[in-house]
Amino acid sequence: MAEQEPTEEQLAAIAAENAEGDSEMVNYKPPALKTLQEIHELDKDDESLQKYKKALLGDGHEAGADPTVPNVQVTRLTLMCEQAPNPLTLDLQGDLEAFKNQSFVLKEGVEYRIKISFKVNREIVSGLKFIQQTYRKSVRIDKSDYMVGSYGPRPAEYDFLTPLEEAPKGMLARGAYNIKSKFTDDDKHDHLSWEWNLDIKKDWTE
Repeated sequence: MAEQEPTEEQLAAIAAENAEGDSEMVNYKPPALKTLQEIHELDKDDESLQKYKKALLGDGHEAGADPTVPNVQVTRLTLMCEQAPNPLTLDLQGDLEAFKNQSFVLKEGVEYRIKISFKVNREIVSGLKFIQQTYRKSVRIDKSDYMVGSYGPRPAEYDFLTPLEEAPKGMLARGAYNIKSKFTDDDKHDHLSWEWNLDIKKDWTE
């Protein structure tokens, strides 16, 4: 039996329901930006604070960082699902346009998280955010804003995990979804934007 496609009215109802649950950032003001050098110079006589700053900010890795690469590099998106038969990973340092012609298959009703892997190379970045807008048949049905936080430079990558979510289920939920993702910050720098596709199916191998 062919899957029943949702009508425009049903999609609008889903979008309205999801909008009611959107969290708003009220009265949030980003902190004043300081360079790493300024932070290292603060409270130089406080030995315990200096040790804490070294643990938090590193020991000068940023001085040797390649000035030609972006300060923030988003490297991978991973769809984390214990029930998935294979890893679901997007290499965000490759051809982003190719993702528009590919699709993740996600079984309806399973629990999953999204993991974003990224690097900070030279300066502290304040108020990183991961934003996702989900579309069905060109209608935006959901928008999620995740506060990632503020991070200092280091050689190793950072990982950010979204809260546990449940994939939609039911005949009307099955089908193709287009997702527009963005990694930004307090200063509205667009560190990376990309589109990818999700196909909700009755089973992994359907």
